[in-house]
Amino acid sequence: VFGSARTKRGHRMYRLAERLSFRLAKELGYAVITGGGPGIMEAANRGAKRGGASSVGLCIDLPMEQKPNPYLTHRIDFKYFFCRKVCFLKYASAVVVFPGGFGTMDEFMEVLTLIQTAKIKRVPVLAVGTRYWKGLSDWLRTVLLKEGAIDRGDLDLYRVTDSVDEVFDVLRRTQVHYSILENTDLR
Repeated sequence: VFGSARTKRGHRMYRLAERLSFRLAKELGYAVITGGGPGIMEAANRGAKRGGASSVGLCIDLPMEQKPNPYLTHRIDFKYFFCRKVCFLKYASAVVVFPGGFGTMDEFMEVLTLIQTAKIKRVPVLAVGTRYWKGLSDWLRTVLLKEGAIDRGDLDLYRVTDSVDEVFDVLRRTQVHYSILENTDLR
């Protein structure tokens, strides 16, 4: 789960991230991995821990914002972003992106690039917050696609929604499919 470190506890997106992670942990047995910091990361780790699953934080040493949240059951510290991103995606069954800043955008674009170039297996990528992601989605379609920088199919690498229930349903439906393929090298 990716998202802003600056999202406050009472914010709607914080509550949605916590609710989604709780359901993923409790009902599907998913472990939840975040950057381990405050905001959306804290919400997702909080929900996972409350749901009884592993709540992993891949923490990065930064001069501001990035303090480990108290809901981690497992913590790994990183000095460099690139090492941390490899660990985020190596075993991911899905990626859920909540609103965030430069770090979230970097992670979101990295996931799409790695799937597009077949460097990682294709997993569901869901962006939560249609109003938040509208500008990016429009720009991808009206500029990158129009200029030939991406193909039409690249726009299908992710899905935007406002519904945690929709995210949950997509992940529930794909869970069996991905667990079967987990140990298979399809390259």
